Amino acid sequence: MENKQIARHLRFLSQLMELHEENPFKIKSIANAAFKVDKLSFPLAEKTIAELDKIDGIGKSLAEKIAELLETGTLKETENLLNNTPAGIVEMLGIKGIGPKKIAVIWHELQIDSVGELYYACNENRLIEAKGFGWKTQEQIRKTIEFNIASQGKFLYAQAEAIEHDLLQNLNASFTGIKTASAGEFRRNLEIINELVVVVAAENREQVFSGLDEAAYLEFTSTDEQKWNGKTEHGMQVKLVFCELQHFIKTVFIETGDLEHVQTVLSKIDDPDFQPGSEEEIYKKVGLPYIEPELREGIYWINKASAGKLPELITFKDLKGTLHNHSTWSDGVNTLEEMALYSRDKLRLEYFGICDHSKSAFYASGLSIERVLQQAEEVDAINKKLPDFHIFKGIESDILSDGSLDYPDEILEKFDFVVASVHSNLRMTEEKAMERIIKAIENPYTTILGHPTGRLLLSRNGYPVDYKKMIDACAANGVVIEINANPLRLDLDWRWHQYALEKGVWLSINPDAHRTTGLWDMHYGVHVARKGGLSKEQCLNALSAVETAQFFKAKKEKIFTR
Repeated sequence: MENKQIARHLRFLSQLMELHEENPFKIKSIANAAFKVDKLSFPLAEKTIAELDKIDGIGKSLAEKIAELLETGTLKETENLLNNTPAGIVEMLGIKGIGPKKIAVIWHELQIDSVGELYYACNENRLIEAKGFGWKTQEQIRKTIEFNIASQGKFLYAQAEAIEHDLLQNLNASFTGIKTASAGEFRRNLEIINELVVVVAAENREQVFSGLDEAAYLEFTSTDEQKWNGKTEHGMQVKLVFCELQHFIKTVFIETGDLEHVQTVLSKIDDPDFQPGSEEEIYKKVGLPYIEPELREGIYWINKASAGKLPELITFKDLKGTLHNHSTWSDGVNTLEEMALYSRDKLRLEYFGICDHSKSAFYASGLSIERVLQQAEEVDAINKKLPDFHIFKGIESDILSDGSLDYPDEILEKFDFVVASVHSNLRMTEEKAMERIIKAIENPYTTILGHPTGRLLLSRNGYPVDYKKMIDACAANGVVIEINANPLRLDLDWRWHQYALEKGVWLSINPDAHRTTGLWDMHYGVHVARKGGLSKEQCLNALSAVETAQFFKAKKEKIFTR
């Protein structure tokens, strides 16, 4: 083992010790030894313990560690510390801008133990309140994590959206006489984008090819007459598909749907020269109503269309209110009134649901019972000021380890609605997770099941759940399931929307907003809701303010008539 490897191991040991807040003098001694070992002009591998002991800055204790390292390739002390350190915490040591001291605060004080949760906390503005952190540090950490995610070649839909917009803008500004359209995963509204596909129809393809050779916004890895593959400066993989103008519509159709969907539709067309003027004409040609791009996965929706059972997909304009939002009462950035006014004036909504964190969420300034009552007074005061708008009193109540909610019944009954969510002890077996979640669903005060799997896309898998059992329990207890619209969550997964809707379960597109601009995340929630086949008829926040009040009242009346 070379000196650099020894130094690296000692440095890592000192970092682990700092994470576990061990003796600072011992930590400093090991860190200093790591620095000195790295600078030595002779190899330590040839030295005995006695010889190592005599080297300046090492001493007997460290000499024994180095000897153990040389003999076994590791240290028992390091292994013991690693066994007691979450893998996500170890991963954080590779993030530029935070050292072990800050990571210890993140872990011990903020109860964050994965990079995904850390990124989510940055987006919620939670780090700036922690000791030793500030806005600049939070932004640096957020950008570093985003860079690391991008380097894996996968992007959240929200990240890809800005890249796609710039790409189309650059292409259309660079060339005249062309048509462009996004296709592929992005047009189908997949939550994770591996590649942007853009169809380019041109009168003069050679002119486009020569211009693209000099394009600073794309770096190409392979090219031919039909397809150019490359990537943007962000690392996003791009495929440009070229065609003649008269083939534009058909090419966009072919490049949008997945292989099974496209082949099934085209196999029903006998005319190889058929060139549609719109995608609607393609479906009409095979005797089907138009199938929206989001639904072009496999043959499920082709069969639905054949049976005349295609839903009219929900749109952003269908939303009448926003539920599950946070304010400065817990870990939000804006005041309750600011959040409500933004919902009314910018989003043109009829109502706003406040759902600050409950008392167990100490890391997010969760509301004590006294503060719940104080917030209720503020809600009443604002509602008097805003006769054309209504704030519903809600709470995001933690689902505790035993499945109970975070307040006694006499407090839960004071809320108009309760969003029940898991935030702690996420490492569960499926059996434990289901026991915990179903008990919360069966609590008569639970109105909405929040982010039902706890997943953070590209960062953290959710806790294991039996989707059918969870959805069946919600159906049996009249509990709405949230589509958490935060781009990192998009949870409930769209693949289970149809099962829920068929069971009669309502869904609610909730932004989980922690600032005014976060309310726009419902835009992403609508995308994924459409992908799951949701119509406004089974979306809770597509109800009017009056209808929503009646919905909440009916739910509460069932509680008191049991």
